[in-house]
Amino acid sequence: ASRAPTLWRYRELLPVRRRENCVSLGEVMTPVLPMPKLEKANRAAGIFVKDEGRLPTGSFKARGLVMAVSMAMPTNGNAGAALAAYCARAGIEAYVFAPADTPEINLREIAEQGAKTWRVNGYIDDCGKIVGEGKERMGWFDTSTLKEPYRIEGKKTMGLELAEQLGWQVPDVILYPTGGGTGLIGMWK
Repeated sequence: ASRAPTLWRYRELLPVRRRENCVSLGEVMTPVLPMPKLEKANRAAGIFVKDEGRLPTGSFKARGLVMAVSMAMPTNGNAGAALAAYCARAGIEAYVFAPADTPEINLREIAEQGAKTWRVNGYIDDCGKIVGEGKERMGWFDTSTLKEPYRIEGKKTMGLELAEQLGWQVPDVILYPTGGGTGLIGMWK
């Protein structure tokens, strides 16, 4: 409780063993906000939202990618902006392959962070195939969803924060945007 309010306050529960390997952009403890209108509309008590938009890259994706990059791993996928930001901070070359329907603003953000960025004529699994085929030849490490353990470890910090912020009382229900499932597994951990 006396440590700085960042996700690194739980360092002993995370895979990064040396402090000097912790790559950080200032991952603050995000607030839990009460939702009184939702409570009233649903005749329920204790509805809260955790505001992950306050993380350095504006998304909960930062939690997983800060851990993956702190473990020195480049990646691909829809978490490209967070990956690019943390790789830039760590001085790691990043390659990001994004599906054809990725919004232009996301691609620009990824490229602006310094990642080598490609729009792929296809879907996210087509991007994953490119990385899979290039891993050995290019020396890439694939941090796509559920391809390595460290994104899950970073995502579990949201669960730790939530429990701490609620007085170590776990909520009856947690609604979580799952995507590929990395965060859901991390929250369970």
